[in-house]
Amino acid sequence: MSEFTVYFTVGLKHVLNTQAYDHVLFLMALSAGYAFKDWKRLLLLVSVFTLGHTLALFLSVFGWLSIDSTLVEFCIPLTILFTAVTNFFSFKKSNGKQMMMVGFVVTLLFGLIHGLGFSNYFKALLPGTTSDKIFPLLEFALGIEGAQATVVLTMLILSYIARTFFKCSNRDFVMVISAFIVGVTLPMILSSEFLKNL
Repeated sequence: MSEFTVYFTVGLKHVLNTQAYDHVLFLMALSAGYAFKDWKRLLLLVSVFTLGHTLALFLSVFGWLSIDSTLVEFCIPLTILFTAVTNFFSFKKSNGKQMMMVGFVVTLLFGLIHGLGFSNYFKALLPGTTSDKIFPLLEFALGIEGAQATVVLTMLILSYIARTFFKCSNRDFVMVISAFIVGVTLPMILSSEFLKNL
């Protein structure tokens, strides 16, 4: 197996992991209000998230950023909860340039937080000198992007099926998905080590 395949696969498995599904929940919340016609904007948002995730890994791997892991593990479900709760108040995604910029900045920030959550494990995977770590990091980022595109495409298909075959309104679909995500995420927040140590 080539080095590219190894790190690309690690990136795929990092997102598509049944034991740690925080990425999937975030992507579900992020894409819940979108339809196929919005695919370019949604793909751009997902890419911004990947950029933030990769930037956090880059800064961590090179020793330029280090944050308490219990705080990061507490913040990850908060980002998911925030995204899901936001869906309750904006059933139709705004196309205004200012709102889009806010969405991109928030998504970039959330990508940074999610990347920090994986940084210690990723550092343990990377052998060699600083220059040896650049390509594995990029290969891993491509795996992340591929997995995220898979999750988003699945959500778009589910949305299409719900609206077309089950005559579910976009509002109802967003509400059900977001309520499910809130229900899954709240116990993650309440059981976090960070809260226990307060």
